[in-house]
Amino acid sequence: MFVEGGLHPEQVKALRRLSLQRRLQLSLGAIEQMRALRAAMLRAQNPDWSELQIAAALRDFIRNAQR
Repeated sequence: MFVEGGLHPEQVKALRRLSLQRRLQLSLGAIEQMRALRAAMLRAQNPDWSELQIAAALRDFIRNAQR
């Protein structure tokens, strides 16, 4: 049985047992992984772009992300 959002009830219980600091660390880690994956994708799609262009495109992607 899965709840809305795709988490199993046991996963929800485990997350609720974590401290706020640990939840923040996990969230920030996930954000950093997303940023690194997106940057790698941009580099693969645009091999002639400089790191400044990659960084600008990454900022635009994050800024325009749907909430």
